[in-house]
Amino acid sequence: MSPRRPGSTTLTLLAAIRDGDSYGLDLVERTGLSSGTVYPVLGRLRRRGWIEGIWEAQERADAEGRPRRKYYRLTAEGRAVLEAEFAHVASLMKGASPREARS
Repeated sequence: MSPRRPGSTTLTLLAAIRDGDSYGLDLVERTGLSSGTVYPVLGRLRRRGWIEGIWEAQERADAEGRPRRKYYRLTAEGRAVLEAEFAHVASLMKGASPREARS
């Protein structure tokens, strides 16, 4: 049995993180997903080794008068998964008729 392919929520978050370090609420805003969806998926992605979380310096948060943020970034494995899934979708789209590609 082949491993399960990542779902659309997972791919959405990986793609959002790919473009630079992002913190949780930033990802909620950028993706339009709820925090109740984003945070559990971030936990699963960390456990799989596809992302890593890095806490910002307390001094920076204090200077901006807010709590510290945990920033997420893709690992090499996470980037490979995202690239493979994009390639898979592109290959599917090549074989689809124009009508199928729009649906």
